[in-house]
Amino acid sequence: MEDYKKEFIEFMVDAHVLKFGEFTLKSGRKSPFFMNAGAYKYGSQLLKLGEFYARAIKHTYGLDFDVLFGPAYKGIPLAVSTVMAISKLYGRDIKYCANRKEIKDHGDKGILLGTRLHEGDRVLIIEDVTTSGASIEETVPILYEQADVDIVGLMVSLNRQEVGKGGKVSALEEIRQKYGFSASAIVTMEEVTRYLYNRPVDGKVIINDEIKKALDAYYAEYGIK
Repeated sequence: MEDYKKEFIEFMVDAHVLKFGEFTLKSGRKSPFFMNAGAYKYGSQLLKLGEFYARAIKHTYGLDFDVLFGPAYKGIPLAVSTVMAISKLYGRDIKYCANRKEIKDHGDKGILLGTRLHEGDRVLIIEDVTTSGASIEETVPILYEQADVDIVGLMVSLNRQEVGKGGKVSALEEIRQKYGFSASAIVTMEEVTRYLYNRPVDGKVIINDEIKKALDAYYAEYGIK
């Protein structure tokens, strides 16, 4: 496993973004873990988060794209912090773009924030986590309504590796199959589990035998085969 992935896993734990216990998801599933990107509160955390995304994007997609698009609302700070990190780490100026939930009819009119989209723009989408793919169903039409863009792919922070709405493959794989572009994550839950199992982080074991048993049971029912 790459070093930046190990660092990112510990970063999520330290920031209390990734938690283990018993949680009820929007889908109604009872999950032994929960990831909440809204728990990043400080400028220093967002700076670091952007750098993790930047490293993962470069490793997975390279930097040959024009626009980083963050769907409202959580995708907006992710896009901003990541284009700043790409500029800092790699000297590449990528434009950012995001959408509003409601179209603005005065001043800076329209549905977009940041750069405007133009025909032929290579666009990468950034999100926190994708469980059902519902946000992508909203995002893709918005992008194509603005211009004939080329969607390079999607980068999320965590691949939960559980079946999507179709019940056969993961949400990220469903996106690949439906839209034809790649969908990747900084880390997968398999990597998280393997790295944290019986490993102390700041003197505390995050995934002990009990949590591991709950994770195994959850993935036996909802995990991708």
